[in-house]
Amino acid sequence: MLDGYTTEQRNEVSADIDSKDALEIVTIINNEDRKVPVAVGKILPQIAALVDDIVAAFKKGGRLVYIGAGTSGRLGVLDASECPPTYGVSPEMVQGLIAGGLDALTRSIESAEDRADAGIQDLKNISFGKDDVLVGITASGQAPYVLGALQYARDLGAVTGAISCNGNSRTFDVAKHILYADVGPEVVTGSTRMKSGTAQKLILNMLSTASMIRLGKVYKNLMVDLTPVNQKLVIRSIRLIRQVTGCSTEEAETAFNASGKKPKIAIVMVLLNVGRERAEQLLTEADGHISKVEKSARKGT
Repeated sequence: MLDGYTTEQRNEVSADIDSKDALEIVTIINNEDRKVPVAVGKILPQIAALVDDIVAAFKKGGRLVYIGAGTSGRLGVLDASECPPTYGVSPEMVQGLIAGGLDALTRSIESAEDRADAGIQDLKNISFGKDDVLVGITASGQAPYVLGALQYARDLGAVTGAISCNGNSRTFDVAKHILYADVGPEVVTGSTRMKSGTAQKLILNMLSTASMIRLGKVYKNLMVDLTPVNQKLVIRSIRLIRQVTGCSTEEAETAFNASGKKPKIAIVMVLLNVGRERAEQLLTEADGHISKVEKSARKGT
């Protein structure tokens, strides 16, 4: 059965890699890795269409849920876990589910992906509903854990997406959004943590980042909604306020503290010389976009 999977084909470029020296080996790997962003680039319209549905779900109070097994599952959990500190969102907003649960994050539990009912149960455990979006991540596209979850989500009427590096992915049969990253055979046959994993990481970066940008979590190219949970991020927050407004460090620190340590609110406070309550009101009216607040302010002058 594996013979028909793109992810299980032998790569002629690396056919004799075991006879190479270290530099030759890493050169082969690097040359193959260069093919990954090209493959992802070919499906940008499909990625963008999924982003649009994710943003629409967020605006309705829905969530983005990634589900996968092994490397794919770990990548989903990683992307989800980075969203709260980077964009100041609730941990509930973007979630990652992995076959085998938390134990599978640090050690391989290969058999966990064989249970379709486990994927369904994991969705039930988080009260997954029709307003949420489910993105199944699986290199080969055959993991029952992911397939069961995608079918369950589809039956609920939820938006579904599937990321796979195999043209015969069964996940594509139950997904609205088909994201096929054709990266070709792996350097080490079947080792999908390599090119396939890299492609999945690139796509997940795009899905979460583009969605958050569309929600106003980024101003220009600055992460103005970050959560300053440590000293480094406090310093970064104050630097952000200075970068955007041109104010002094002292003014930035004062606004930062007065805003409840929320950089975006502090920026609006300084830009428009308003208090915290007014800044919050203006941002709410502008759907969280500083650029829209600025535009409205210019119209009013």
